[in-house]
Amino acid sequence: MKGLIYQSAFYADIEGAKRGVDEAIEMLNACDESLDIIVLPESADMPFPPATAEEYAEAYRQNTGRLLQAAQEAARRAGAYVFVNAADCKDGVFYNTTFAYNKAGQLKGKYLKQHLTPGEISRLKLGSEYSYRYSPPYILEMDGLRFAFLTCYDFYFYEMYSSIAQQKPHIVIGCAQQRSDTHEAAAIYARFAAYATGAYLLRAGVSMGDESPLGGSSMAVGPDGEVLALKENGRGTICFEFEPFKKYLKPMGYMNPVGLHHDYTEKGRRPWKYRAAGSAIIPDDRTLPYPRICAHRGFSTVAPENSMPAFGAAIALGAQEIEFDLWSTKDGEIISLHDATLDRVSNGHGKVYEKTYDELKQLDFGSGFSEKFKGLKIVRFEDILQKYAGQVIMNVHVKDPDDFSPLDEDILKRIIALIDKYDNRRYVYFMSSNDAILKQLGQLAPDIARCVGEREHFKIVDRAIELGIDRVQLFKPYFNAEMIAKAKANGIKLNVFWSDDPDEARRFVDMGIDCVLTNDYLTIKNALGI
Repeated sequence: MKGLIYQSAFYADIEGAKRGVDEAIEMLNACDESLDIIVLPESADMPFPPATAEEYAEAYRQNTGRLLQAAQEAARRAGAYVFVNAADCKDGVFYNTTFAYNKAGQLKGKYLKQHLTPGEISRLKLGSEYSYRYSPPYILEMDGLRFAFLTCYDFYFYEMYSSIAQQKPHIVIGCAQQRSDTHEAAAIYARFAAYATGAYLLRAGVSMGDESPLGGSSMAVGPDGEVLALKENGRGTICFEFEPFKKYLKPMGYMNPVGLHHDYTEKGRRPWKYRAAGSAIIPDDRTLPYPRICAHRGFSTVAPENSMPAFGAAIALGAQEIEFDLWSTKDGEIISLHDATLDRVSNGHGKVYEKTYDELKQLDFGSGFSEKFKGLKIVRFEDILQKYAGQVIMNVHVKDPDDFSPLDEDILKRIIALIDKYDNRRYVYFMSSNDAILKQLGQLAPDIARCVGEREHFKIVDRAIELGIDRVQLFKPYFNAEMIAKAKANGIKLNVFWSDDPDEARRFVDMGIDCVLTNDYLTIKNALGI
């Protein structure tokens, strides 16, 4: 096969971008029957940095339709596969999309960029909801050829490569607009992508100038990591020939028979070592929409509160959040229990923080709820994280013997270390009624969200504003419309503790409450329809 990769220039403004699209169309119009595959860079319809969603939309109106039409005509005229990354619009929302045309000029597939940059979401408002749920790698098959895709930022997420390799692609289409990497860096990850996926990589980039050491680096790379063609700088094309069905085979370990690199690594893969949750992962706390329902101490009307059965029941039924309480035992284990004393929820007595973990393990935390749960053991924070990290937002109530004093910093550090152990910072927020603890947590882990808990009820929003915290947990009935309005005006999210009554829960949401805590999760879920 003969391939062509086009490297466009990158322009400073929308007018320059229009000229850049004219140049890309001119290139497409010159493509002839000698070519089998043509690849254009990311955002080929707008090779400039849009500053706003409005500017992005204007570039789409000026450029996208005519570029895609030229790509389609080039595919038909040359009898070549054409891949062009451009904006796609659906129901008024734009998506970063790679369009794939077959040799007859028919649109055969669309690849949505899997890792949008923060600016694409926050500034340009591109659609991203699909990227927060599990999906296997997108593979497009045409005429027996299997195509996989990476778009710009995707190249940095090397964990994708093994998943792509498992799909046995022949060619990886890489549309890029990276402008901060050196030529050397681009070559490193491009060669690694080809080697790790066992496929030919065709990467199209944008030039930052004839002398720039950054950007550019359009290249074709073989599955053995060999660079077949390379254009570091300047606008233009590179052409090359390759055999797409040819695979690179290597020894499967020293002195072993040969095979694919991916097959060798799969024999020892341990995916749980890298990231938590897998296909059960949900959008993180910053992304998951409101309103939400929080299962207070788990689904605590069907199983003992603060227990794995209660948490599991809520999560299995779709709870967006669970709430639970943490204490430190006498010997430093972090456990989940609401009360400071053991009497109500176990067959033990005394203060939980005066007991060792081994002492607590001897107690029954289930039979007081029902004989069916007889023998249920106390739960550690690590047990919850190990089972449910990334699958639910965790409203973590940090408990302390004193409502006003700082907590032993070592305890807080142990809690944070456990969150980090299970890669769960984006799925937790700390709740406390103790402002001293909230301040400590803000210093130790400023990126983990915090929630101001009940105390001086009618001053709770003012406390949040003073502390610089963007979430409060109201305590019914001690709040009013004025407090809600003030919270909204200051960008503060509102939890309410609690409601098990459907009509009341609906009223709370209608008032502007963002998250309703409930003991009876399924009843409130059915009532609110979320």
